[in-house]
Amino acid sequence: MLVLNRQEVESLLDWDQLIQALASAMAELSAGRVSLPQRVGVFVPEQHGLLGLMPVYLNSSSTLATKLVTVFPQNTTSHLPSHQALVLVFDSTNGSPLAMMDGTYITAFRTAAGSALATQLLARPDADLLTIVGTGVQARAHARAIPRVRRVREIRIFGRDHQKARELAEEISNELNISVTAATSFREAAAGSGIICATTHSTDPVVIGKWLEPGVHVNSVGLNPKGRELDNDTIIKSLVVVESRQAALTNPPAGANDLIWPIRDRVITEEHIHAEVGEIISGTRKGRTSPEQITLYKSVGVAVQDAVAAQIVLNAALDQKLGMTVKI
Repeated sequence: MLVLNRQEVESLLDWDQLIQALASAMAELSAGRVSLPQRVGVFVPEQHGLLGLMPVYLNSSSTLATKLVTVFPQNTTSHLPSHQALVLVFDSTNGSPLAMMDGTYITAFRTAAGSALATQLLARPDADLLTIVGTGVQARAHARAIPRVRRVREIRIFGRDHQKARELAEEISNELNISVTAATSFREAAAGSGIICATTHSTDPVVIGKWLEPGVHVNSVGLNPKGRELDNDTIIKSLVVVESRQAALTNPPAGANDLIWPIRDRVITEEHIHAEVGEIISGTRKGRTSPEQITLYKSVGVAVQDAVAAQIVLNAALDQKLGMTVKI
């Protein structure tokens, strides 16, 4: 079995290749051509933590894989990331383990790549001001991913810790050679923005619907079993798109409270979820229909995304002879 560490995974995973591969995989998922059982999650109440098991089989590429992921929001106060993961890939002809690789980077990378794909499908073509809510791993990943699908001229970052927002703004500005500033409020950050990426573990809404500009596209990737990052007004006024209806509406701790709670409270119904990403790609459902329409991509993460990323990494590792082979 091949073992690949974080540095090797990072060197082998390509943004553009992954975004393109995700488009095909998400269309397959929505067409029912992927074996994807309901995600299993267990909650660790003492730490507000989560352990998730995410198996999947993609027939088109014969990719059989699973991810084990922990989400411990309180790690933001330590040196450990809030998301930690391993991805295992198996031989689909005999079940033998082929590879085990760091899944922490894959999780961050594929989540942001999924948002980039949704942005490519739903954001206005002229959207050039990007707002990022959050200052962690996903904030960084989204700052790198979204400019690959839109000509971003300015980025604004808003976070609870303004100093962290300022530090991240400087880091991203130096890396991407784009104007990046730290905002002091969501209202300030969202003014004039064409794309907003919410990347937090907040228990209370950080994206406030009354401050959204007409025509904005929102990506929301935050997942907290105890809360949500989108308020009801954001959900009500948006054209809502998800990766998978089943995954999004799975009971906590794995589902999206941003959608489950408004449905529970009869603010919306399940029919308010307009489409899955794969349905828009295949053309069975429409995306944006007007420049003024507000669109929302709510992501909870699905195993097909991890499997696609892991297969790209494994193929590249075999070509470049990277990784360590171990006997199990």
